[in-house]
Amino acid sequence: MTRPLIKICGLSTPQTLDAALDAGAAMIGLVFFAKSPRNVPLDQAARLADRARGKAEIAALTVDADDGLIADIMREVRPDWLQLHGSETPERCAELKARHGVKVMKALGVSQATDVEKAAGYAGVVDKLLFDAKPPKDAVLPGGNGVAFDWTLLRGLDLGVPVMLSGGLNPQTVAEALRISGVNEVDVSSGVERERGVKDETLIRAFIAEAERAGEETR
Repeated sequence: MTRPLIKICGLSTPQTLDAALDAGAAMIGLVFFAKSPRNVPLDQAARLADRARGKAEIAALTVDADDGLIADIMREVRPDWLQLHGSETPERCAELKARHGVKVMKALGVSQATDVEKAAGYAGVVDKLLFDAKPPKDAVLPGGNGVAFDWTLLRGLDLGVPVMLSGGLNPQTVAEALRISGVNEVDVSSGVERERGVKDETLIRAFIAEAERAGEETR
């Protein structure tokens, strides 16, 4: 395993953003979904993106967003990635990728092997696949719920595009998740929060340190 690619998602303050950057996060995520406690207004997101630009890649997380919102995000925030976390089809992913000239990451919910198999339809279209645990039945958010799935489902998976793991990750579980899944990219949101929607600088640093330690041990 090479050095893991680590994404800290749902950042909303300069202090927590700086903690992620200083600790070595390769990607940061900004959430544009009104129902999420991590949702950030465009002007706030633009300032955070400018702070991160050139230090880490910037992902804009949307959930079945309309063309107007995505156009606004691309103009104001200028992200490197669109992270599509809703029910977007491969055709929708291809459309947005072509229209905006941006890299696309499609998030897919997983609870069983057949959910992973569905990823094949996106593999030739998107630039990255993110596998997250399917949300609980009463959840209002498609991700960031702090639940995990069977990480062995990703072991040996080769879809021709990079694969990122999310769901149930925190400083205590990330090393095991990397080892069991065999992936080399991880994404965390609720696992580095001291309360829902509020990131913790110490937890961010601990998460990145544990992920990097796991990568060192398997080289």
